[in-house]
Amino acid sequence: MILSATLSKPVKDIGRILGRPYLRIKIRANSSADGLTYFAESFTETQAFHEQFTELELADFLTAHAGKTFRNCVERTESEEITILANRRGEITTLRKPLAGGTQPVTGQNAPAQNTGTARDTGGQFVPGQAQAACMRADRQSGFNAVKHYLLPEGTPVPFLVLLGVMTPEGKVVAAKYDKFRQINRFLEFIDDVLPEVQAAAGGARPVRIADFGCGKSYLTFAVHHYLANVKKIPVEITGLDLKKDVIDYCSTVAERLGCGGLTFAVGNIADYAYKNDPDMVITLHACDTATDFALDYAVKHNCTAILSVPCCQHELNRQFGGYTPETADGTDSPFAPLLKYGLIKERFAALATDALRAEYLENAGYRVQILEFIDMEHTPKNLLIRAVKKTASEKLPQKAALREAESLTAALHVSPTLRGLLQD
Repeated sequence: MILSATLSKPVKDIGRILGRPYLRIKIRANSSADGLTYFAESFTETQAFHEQFTELELADFLTAHAGKTFRNCVERTESEEITILANRRGEITTLRKPLAGGTQPVTGQNAPAQNTGTARDTGGQFVPGQAQAACMRADRQSGFNAVKHYLLPEGTPVPFLVLLGVMTPEGKVVAAKYDKFRQINRFLEFIDDVLPEVQAAAGGARPVRIADFGCGKSYLTFAVHHYLANVKKIPVEITGLDLKKDVIDYCSTVAERLGCGGLTFAVGNIADYAYKNDPDMVITLHACDTATDFALDYAVKHNCTAILSVPCCQHELNRQFGGYTPETADGTDSPFAPLLKYGLIKERFAALATDALRAEYLENAGYRVQILEFIDMEHTPKNLLIRAVKKTASEKLPQKAALREAESLTAALHVSPTLRGLLQD
């Protein structure tokens, strides 16, 4: 049974074939009351799209596109990793790597998928059995029935997770901390995606520098340090910043106890803190209201390569909506009246409008921007992540259309976002 698949390196006319210019598609197994399905997340340069596949639909999709529409496809089963590669002449090579080690190349345009104990037969169809049953039993204790392959896997003790009470000394995730465990791993996935660009920009002659604004108890800060320094073996300098001295003192003690070289913590305000060196990456997890804007402003003005921000408590535009009546100055109906009439809808609309404007301002500042789902909505409503990567010299210049669109929306809503003012300073 295929547990996950990643397709990348699309052909030039992929927009015509699939309707959108996808750069990468990630697929993972997901069990539910209706049986085994697959969740697909497809990325363009600026957006992410979600779709569900049945087993047969996934088999058909991979048959049609692996090594064809996408020149690189990596499938993972319970026993092996299958890599499908295509060269410019359309010749396809399939490499099969058992999880215990070793690869065996199979070359040819119609190279069959061999049945080596997995649930996929040589015809590309799926055979239900013990593997599917195991999938549907996975992670029942978390209340989220999905097959999970975490960057920090459960069952392997991670010192900082043990010390912070997320894991037991045996590596078992504490039930009450499972959402935090999933959240940490999800954020690491987003960082891992942009890591090659960050390393390239850093040049390799020095450690990668990361700033975590509003780090709090620093679950994420420790996770990033552990993953990069201990798992990826990348030299890093990471600074966690927060306003609460007692929290920073605690985090500093934990870092010293764990021997986290290159990890420091400081008390300070996002708006005016001065780092010794400009960071290559700025991350924020649930920085409240305009604190997110100050972090984004810092990242832009210090030429950071990557920004990953999960906003929280976007009250600013909601407050500005307070003085906005459902009618415009000339007495005509406002097109936004239904969105401002009801308190709950108004609050959610304000949050979405805030993040949409942030994305536009970042794009105008020279970043490739994506708005991605961070954690599934059933676990938290604060589930959007803004990911921005600085465009290289070979890419197009900042799109002024983004600024025009942002200005048009702010004018229509009669609002003035904090980030807009900061970036204009």
